Amino acid sequence: MSQTWTTHAVTPERFDDFADVINPNRRATHCWCLSHRLGAKEIRELGGDREQVMRTLCERDVPPGVVTYRDGVPVGWCNIGPRAEIPRLANSQLIRPVDDVPVWSVVCVVVRSGHRRQGVVAQLIEGAVQWAAGHGAPAVEAHPVDPPGRMDTTMAFVGTRAMFERAGFEVIGTTDAVASKMPRLVMRRVLRGQPA
Repeated sequence: MSQTWTTHAVTPERFDDFADVINPNRRATHCWCLSHRLGAKEIRELGGDREQVMRTLCERDVPPGVVTYRDGVPVGWCNIGPRAEIPRLANSQLIRPVDDVPVWSVVCVVVRSGHRRQGVVAQLIEGAVQWAAGHGAPAVEAHPVDPPGRMDTTMAFVGTRAMFERAGFEVIGTTDAVASKMPRLVMRRVLRGQPA
């Protein structure tokens, strides 16, 4: 049976779909995917309610990511945006830019519980890349790991080298950062004929 896949920016109208993927019980202490976007001080300045702060980010011209749907059901989330607009990456001393290309960066991916190991990640990454391309991104970068075995992917994660290779990304460097005790790579998928 054929499945229909779509990916859309997490606008205010799609916020509940995003929340259904990453925080279905709407717990205040659970991740709202803000840590790379805002510091604790900025979150407090915006009222301190992390769910409401994320709702505010979704009102921006370029929302903080995309939700992928399978047959109309929200099944995946990708935090993606221009690297320059993701402060934790833009200011990182561990994940430094490899050149001056104004890349977009994948911060994390989440597959909704009950939908894992069903091909969602491939659709999610492709949808995120196409969304970035539609907004003029010259390239998309990710900073995954290259684990010797399986990774614990019960929540959000940076992804694996193999996952991004299948999506057309190539390794162009390494970082000084680690995730799950493994070094993180710099992988890039070039868009619109940009140099690698």
